[in-house]
Amino acid sequence: MNGVTEDEVREVFFNTGDARPVLAARTAEVDRLIGEAFEQRLAPEFPAGVALVAVGGYGRRELFPHSDVDLLLLVEADPATQQQREALAAFLRSLWDRGLRLGHSVHTPRECCSVDDRNIELSISLLDQRLVAGDRGIHASLETELPRFFHSRRQDLINHLTRLTQVRHARYANTIYHLEPNVKECPGGLRDFQLVRWLSQLSGAQSYRMPVAEPMPELEAAWRFLAALRCYLHYRAGRDSNLFSFDLQEEILSQPFATQRDAASWMREYYLSAKAVNRAALRWMEMTEPAGRALLNQFRDWRSRISTSDFTVSRERVLFKSPNMLAHEPELALRAFAFIARHGLRLAADSERRIAEQLPGLSRYFAENPRLWPKLEEILTLPHASLALRQMHETGVLGAWFAEWAAAECLVVRDFYHRYTVDEHTLQAIEAIEDLRRTNDPLRRRFTGLLEEVESLAVLNVTLLFHDLGKAVRSGRHVEESLRIARGALARLDAPEEKARAVLFLIERHLDLSAIMNTRDLDDPATARLLAERTGTEERLKDLTLITYADIDAVHPQAMTPWRLEQLWRLFLVAHNELTRELDSDRIEAPPSNASAEMMAFLTGFPSRYLRVHSEAEIARHMELWRSAEQSGMAIDIQRRNGTYLLTVVATDRPFLLASLAGVLAAFGMNILKAEAFGNRRGMVLDNFVFADPKRTLELNPSEIDRLRLTLERVMAGRADVRRLVEQRRRPAAVPAPLRLKPSVSFNSEATAGSTLIEVVAEDRPGLLYDLARTISEAGCNIELVLLNTEAHKALDVFYVTCNGAKLSASQQAGLKERLLAACRR
Repeated sequence: MNGVTEDEVREVFFNTGDARPVLAARTAEVDRLIGEAFEQRLAPEFPAGVALVAVGGYGRRELFPHSDVDLLLLVEADPATQQQREALAAFLRSLWDRGLRLGHSVHTPRECCSVDDRNIELSISLLDQRLVAGDRGIHASLETELPRFFHSRRQDLINHLTRLTQVRHARYANTIYHLEPNVKECPGGLRDFQLVRWLSQLSGAQSYRMPVAEPMPELEAAWRFLAALRCYLHYRAGRDSNLFSFDLQEEILSQPFATQRDAASWMREYYLSAKAVNRAALRWMEMTEPAGRALLNQFRDWRSRISTSDFTVSRERVLFKSPNMLAHEPELALRAFAFIARHGLRLAADSERRIAEQLPGLSRYFAENPRLWPKLEEILTLPHASLALRQMHETGVLGAWFAEWAAAECLVVRDFYHRYTVDEHTLQAIEAIEDLRRTNDPLRRRFTGLLEEVESLAVLNVTLLFHDLGKAVRSGRHVEESLRIARGALARLDAPEEKARAVLFLIERHLDLSAIMNTRDLDDPATARLLAERTGTEERLKDLTLITYADIDAVHPQAMTPWRLEQLWRLFLVAHNELTRELDSDRIEAPPSNASAEMMAFLTGFPSRYLRVHSEAEIARHMELWRSAEQSGMAIDIQRRNGTYLLTVVATDRPFLLASLAGVLAAFGMNILKAEAFGNRRGMVLDNFVFADPKRTLELNPSEIDRLRLTLERVMAGRADVRRLVEQRRRPAAVPAPLRLKPSVSFNSEATAGSTLIEVVAEDRPGLLYDLARTISEAGCNIELVLLNTEAHKALDVFYVTCNGAKLSASQQAGLKERLLAACRR
């Protein structure tokens, strides 16, 4: 490295945080290695006709510490002799042996100057080509042809780059606000920065010279920040790793070059850099968009007719007809956002710039004219309210209107579950409500029906806008803080009392349904009574159900699973039924009048919820299992349904039955979503487990279902040790120490009529349910029902427990609590 060692380069970087010397030094070192390898391995066999050309990041001299090295072997013709092919193989091996991760291709100049849909990335990488070693003549011929090629095919390449970028952005939910971002691939990352360069080069391509990117001084600071961050990630991991994890966000603070004292401030700086790069990328994609086909042009012509006296529409973007009016009439900006909310159009880049320039005046306007509820209500009631809010956020208007929102911008609140910052989560929650009107998913369409019945869409959206802003206070009581913030904002806005009261109610209760869904048996009458008490009216129940739906859906793209959709809908039905009619008795003492004597014997003693949650066909199947169990002592059925599996076991009641079944499922790597147990008067129990197969073991290996069934039978018969099966399962990777959960155990003897409710929160691991259930059984208690929910590494298990048919006493609870805490720590 020109007399400077790799360790010295690294040391300088960690002191200064400047990535440029690192990139230059590694590029120079790779140039040297490739040049030496060429002279030793290729030159003897290829005295002419072969050139080594650096492309991509290597070509533009931006090799990060562990980046791949993209190399083009430019040839007049493919290697013809065995000696030449062996020399080429030896050349590549020598570079791999030196630790280079080489991405190479072999092409002629003619091949390089033709567009191949299967390898169009080669054409794009040639925008950054340069000669490293070899025949200068063949490289000169390439440089002669490339300008004409780029000039003639520039729009094809631009279109391809745009498509690739749109796919990549969609993979990251089209947002920069990830809590653990990939600094290369995420929107606003280094790949977006390079996209801007490439689009700049291609848009200005001329037939007589190689394309040159425009100077971009406005992005220089963002590039330096992102490049330094990627260098750090590479050095820290010792490989091409670009994920800025929670752990590394803490560790980077101790580095000499760190400019921030806390991780939240560092991440805010990251988001500001990513925002600048992402906006530039979107702007360049917009500017280089092709004119399109006739049909698209006709559609755009039609859209342009919606222009008003204030705004004109050009190429699907909103422009001010008299932009200078913004300085004298700040309300024009609010009319622009209402226009966006009505028509679903984005601001043009010029409009964004002009609004940003007027932010001081807008701030004064909001301070002097606070009673703007009608303006906010209008925007939030229109069909594209989420787009308007996002545009207000991106231009800074939302923060100028509500200082409380500004405090939550780019706010990182760490947990296992959320993937986005507080502001991005909020905007995605509002988008989730809006998307219900367009969904074709039958599970989600049921919630669309609720949305059509709500009294005020603005109330829902204002609730979501403020529901998490209290997290910026970091008091640990974000609901109370969000209530305080919303109360002040609604008073300033002069919101009608009824709507303000509704918003405050929904914010105060916005976690209730999710908590009940995860910690209560939805078929227990006490849960129904609790839901009715918390919601109060059918109207509030509908609002709160939709708020819960949006809040979960906006956590991350996979948060609202079919299972959660089904559970939330069931919760709504349970609460709705409780609000409109009385519940049946808790236990089935008088089976249906048309029931046979056999069915009466089977049903008598079951909780009444059994009849509510099972169809006639399911009851008939359970009775078949019961008949088999009467003969053999047990019967097992495993079925796949809706992406999950249902295990049904009918057996003579015995100690540790639930624990044993849970242990077998854990030993097979299954993820238990729900478990419930029913017992009748004859001492026969029916246990149901709904479980997921995260590694698709049962799907890909059908014989494993038979092995699972056989193992269950052996464990229940006492011929296999379930404890050994659980212990043999390897523990998962440890959770990062700063986020490790401290287990907690709580008891509630008032939640249900006949049982004590035990709630356990702990770090999830294989066999946890087995250990907890076994501990409860060893204490002489009977588990009537168990509910569990797992979010990332966090497990929340709820047990309905009795002892000798009664609730647990205070002394029993105290002793059992210590044992359960010990089980959590195993």
